[in-house]
Amino acid sequence: MKVKSIEILACDAGWRNYHFVKITADNGIVGWSEFDEGFGSPGVGAVIERLAVRVVGKPVDEHERIYADLHCATRPATGGIVAQAMGAIENALLDAKAKNLGVPVYSLLGGKVRDRIRVYWSHCATWRINHPTHYKPAITDLDGVKAIGREVREKGFTACKTNIFIYDEAKKNPRGHRPGFGVPFSPELNVDREVLGNLVMHLEALRDGIGPDVDLLLDLNFNAKTEGYLKILRAIAHLDMFWVEIDSFNPQALGYIRRQSPHPISSCETLLGLGEFLPYFREQAMDVAIVDTPWNGVWQSMKIAAAAAAHEVNVAPHNFYGHLCTMMNAHFSAAVPNLRIMETDIDRIDWDHELFTHVPEFVDGHLVMPDRPGWGTEPNEEAIRSRPAKGPTGLLSYGSRKA
Repeated sequence: MKVKSIEILACDAGWRNYHFVKITADNGIVGWSEFDEGFGSPGVGAVIERLAVRVVGKPVDEHERIYADLHCATRPATGGIVAQAMGAIENALLDAKAKNLGVPVYSLLGGKVRDRIRVYWSHCATWRINHPTHYKPAITDLDGVKAIGREVREKGFTACKTNIFIYDEAKKNPRGHRPGFGVPFSPELNVDREVLGNLVMHLEALRDGIGPDVDLLLDLNFNAKTEGYLKILRAIAHLDMFWVEIDSFNPQALGYIRRQSPHPISSCETLLGLGEFLPYFREQAMDVAIVDTPWNGVWQSMKIAAAAAAHEVNVAPHNFYGHLCTMMNAHFSAAVPNLRIMETDIDRIDWDHELFTHVPEFVDGHLVMPDRPGWGTEPNEEAIRSRPAKGPTGLLSYGSRKA
């Protein structure tokens, strides 16, 4: 079975677009993967199309050889969107290989360690504040934050994660605080009393809603520097946090933060390749290593997870994309022994379910693993083509509209 063609598809996903790789083999088997261009990664699709010439005609089963060949061909530009393009190709090859064998992808990864995967409700309150057109009901005050907290608990989820918000003087009309991503444009990334007070107020409201038995997670992204992260950690020391997520490209700085933190620290969702993770493992810089499997490729991500285990660190996948990415991450999560928890978005755009042949099944806050071949779901081409991708969307465009 050899690769006959590689095609890129994209569709409208509300405030962003979804992007897919379709690999067709000469025996008719089709392998799919999902990737993203809106999270600071413009041009991944163009790189995939450029790399396709080295993939077409190659045996689908030899995804490790194909990955190594692509790495050699792109070595001067290792990492970045080149690595993400390679990960997207690898993931589609895995899907095609598993389908040809009639097995789920997790069988290629050594088999399941678990049948059900604990998940946390990501971007809890965040999507309903930042994108009220697409996620209902819109949240405009602290009562709305408490209400979504109760919804998390009532729907059986056992953990949720939120972000930083600034409220007006009446404690209403929250707006996302993401200076690390240019919203607002504040490149010095200082953390002042307003940020600290609003963050504590927001977290306390969400805790009031979810109650004492649901785990609370906070994502700080790149929104501070070392001094600011420490100020935040001190300000929320009284709260019971499952983890605080911090992005940093300096493992020594992150290790310094972790050693002073009253809460567990997670990190690394923007890293690419085992080589980028190793300095963080050596530094013991985080309690949980977050791995973006759509970016890295699930096969390569298994190597990262194994290295994490050797350093006594558990892993958690980064997952805020479409349902195909959720299932790609689920197969990774089912197979790695050292899993902490899995991220997923429960709030979805209205037509999300139309775009995929199967949607994830959640029971009591856990994703139930299917035994269908491949990833267990694939894009619905008719639905995708009926919703053409919009112009530039996602993080890059959102920041420019707010500037």
